[in-house]
Amino acid sequence: MTVKNITPVEHRVPTEKRHARNQHRGGVLWFTGLSGSGKSTLGFTLEEVLFREGFQVYVLDGDNVRGGLNRDVDFSPEGRAENIRRIGEVAALFADAGLICISAFISPYRADRATARAAAGEKFHEVFVDASVETCEQRDPKGLYQKARRGEIQDFTGISAPYEPPEKPELVVNTNDQSIGECIEQLATYVRANFKT
Repeated sequence: MTVKNITPVEHRVPTEKRHARNQHRGGVLWFTGLSGSGKSTLGFTLEEVLFREGFQVYVLDGDNVRGGLNRDVDFSPEGRAENIRRIGEVAALFADAGLICISAFISPYRADRATARAAAGEKFHEVFVDASVETCEQRDPKGLYQKARRGEIQDFTGISAPYEPPEKPELVVNTNDQSIGECIEQLATYVRANFKT
């Protein structure tokens, strides 16, 4: 749908001034991976670490966003696409405001992640939180894999719906073999190297 009669309005605070005040660039860290791979755990832990270091940072998490902004979208391929499209636009706004937005979403389809990347442009950093289905199913912190195996959840990524891993992510964090602490250090090092001014 094309919306008519819209005229974009320019902000009066230049991006460079936002960077100077925050002492870091804004951007999107887009965590993608299977349910149970550790996206939310890593996202909220990294948020704490970066905030203590003076970064302006905020996490957008799948369950939290689906309880508000996206409570009207389902888990069908079309619903997932709309969910990610909206989040991509919101995350891009956070980045434009000079914040680091950590987005923790399964986001199983490459095309949908490409839409999110297009919204943020060069500020987009895709982080593949890599864990096998077997590892995630052993963890199963929410009991979702058990429900999916019993047929109680339809279109469950990794079981009855596909997951398309990133082909060229900016960063891969392997939670099969690395501890939370090791993953956080890898992530924090990446942020310091790529966002500090």
